[in-house]
Amino acid sequence: MRIAVLRREKCQPKKCSQECLKYCPMVRTGKETITFDDDGKPIISEELCEGCGICIKKCPFGAISIVGLPEELKGSEIHRYGKNGFVLYGLPIPKEGRVVGILGQNGIGKSTAVKILSGVLKPNLGRGDEEASWDEIVKSFAGSELQAYFEKLRDGGIKTAYKPQYVDAIPKVFEGKVRTLLERTDETGMLDDVVKMLELENTLNNDIRNVSGGELQRVAVAACILRDADFYFLDEITPYLDIYQRVNVSKVIKEFLAERRKAVVVVEHDLAILDMLADVIHIVYGKPGTYGVFTQPKSVRVGINEYLRGYLPQENVRIRDKPIEFEVRPPKERRERRAVLTFKAFTKSYDGRFSLHAYGGEFEHGEVVGIVGRNAIGKSTFIKVLAGVLKPDGDELPLEEGVKVSYKPQYLRGDLETTVHDLLSSIKPLDAAEIHEIIEPLGISELFELKVCELSGGELQSVAIAACLLQDADIYMLDEPSAHLDVEQRVRATKVLRRFAEKKEAVMLVVDHDIYMIDLLSDRLLVFTGVPGVRGEARGPFEMREGMNLFLKDLGITFRRDEASKRPRVNKLGSRLDKEQKERGEYYYASSEFQASL
Repeated sequence: MRIAVLRREKCQPKKCSQECLKYCPMVRTGKETITFDDDGKPIISEELCEGCGICIKKCPFGAISIVGLPEELKGSEIHRYGKNGFVLYGLPIPKEGRVVGILGQNGIGKSTAVKILSGVLKPNLGRGDEEASWDEIVKSFAGSELQAYFEKLRDGGIKTAYKPQYVDAIPKVFEGKVRTLLERTDETGMLDDVVKMLELENTLNNDIRNVSGGELQRVAVAACILRDADFYFLDEITPYLDIYQRVNVSKVIKEFLAERRKAVVVVEHDLAILDMLADVIHIVYGKPGTYGVFTQPKSVRVGINEYLRGYLPQENVRIRDKPIEFEVRPPKERRERRAVLTFKAFTKSYDGRFSLHAYGGEFEHGEVVGIVGRNAIGKSTFIKVLAGVLKPDGDELPLEEGVKVSYKPQYLRGDLETTVHDLLSSIKPLDAAEIHEIIEPLGISELFELKVCELSGGELQSVAIAACLLQDADIYMLDEPSAHLDVEQRVRATKVLRRFAEKKEAVMLVVDHDIYMIDLLSDRLLVFTGVPGVRGEARGPFEMREGMNLFLKDLGITFRRDEASKRPRVNKLGSRLDKEQKERGEYYYASSEFQASL
């Protein structure tokens, strides 16, 4: 079975010479394999296409994909976005009283599946522009667990609640105080309980336009779970949340929904949180923007480990050339590197509301320093002061005069009308080395002709990372580079950042809440402690084991290593392992003897 997919947002018919038509062997034999619509964009006949792949190579914008798929998938199409559009195969199965996790790349159909199950999008069974009737939809699931679900959805017997992926759009559609928004959505009478569990008491009287990203994420979760629904769909719950908040939100979802026998489906890229939250998971594999296939449900541990290995035995599908590997890091010997940058102690206060005190320290050649701590404790303030965006209290700057800094902020501008290529070229002319080491690994080459305002959250994040690295600097600072990136993109970004720091022998500071990314990326850690919103202290840099233990002890959370993959896994609070590790002071990097005893 063969599908032909055109990425319409990439196709630029006014800037090409119809290479797809000119070089198609089937067209040359007189067959109408490729025609054009009213917009001048190609329509490819999947029945006539022989799959030679010439049009893929000749298209100057990389807009065409021709993919051969197993015949077993034929007839299992759930939805297709128009002629030559993205195709989705299979769906996750909501289960009463359980949390079902969805794991896969961006652009592979996760959000589409959630919209279908929540009733926002009616599936067309792969017919593109032709609509399917509800009777046909129900019949297509005959004999499966989803048949009864779609019967109820058809008859209006299912009420769903949906938390969207991009919560920063909420202030654009709602005006007023947080309390008003939550009171409008509260159908359970449990507003006060949910607000307390999500620690939103001090946010209720704030205008929705003035709350932070982390507060907005928790407000969105609260608004969703306060609905009196049968099925709850939450699309990414961790962006902008620190690790403590991520664990707490997961706990609230589990206790408030699953224990009330509600069916919950969660799309999430933070594997540590997905591992903690989900009861079963579906993996979605395929090609972003082209097609996606949902597997049958798997146990959480097995599913995540299969995803990391890159091979799905049950489906006999390889989804990645190489596995994602973690290493247990005992205290390692310091390499002989001289300190290249010294930052002086400084204080930054905000009108008596919040103050940050940073102890002085040193950064070394080619190292990546992870920055960890709760939200609202001064991490972004710290790097803004170092970057010169904010001035510290007093006249003395923390970095010596002449130190060049490149800074990627936490919140990105996505309203630019310029193309990605023009934006990056305006920073620095792109040479072959930079394209090979930064642009291509981050998947940006295929975005060159798109305007910045047309990018998704993950694409915008990748472009922002590249823009930061293209600057000529002595120290590179990135604030939450994992936000909106899927697991694959996070791994690629991690590799790019590590190689860049080592090759350029630059100093790199990375603020992030994804424990997996911090674990893979960092040589040392800066640890922020204190009282969120009141005071913060920046201490370090520490060696990884010492820093992670200090950080997690402050949060009261412990991690263990998975025996098979060595990936970090959150211990349930109060569990035997949680208690044992806390007694030994081993919150994350257990000694080899203790690790063996686990």
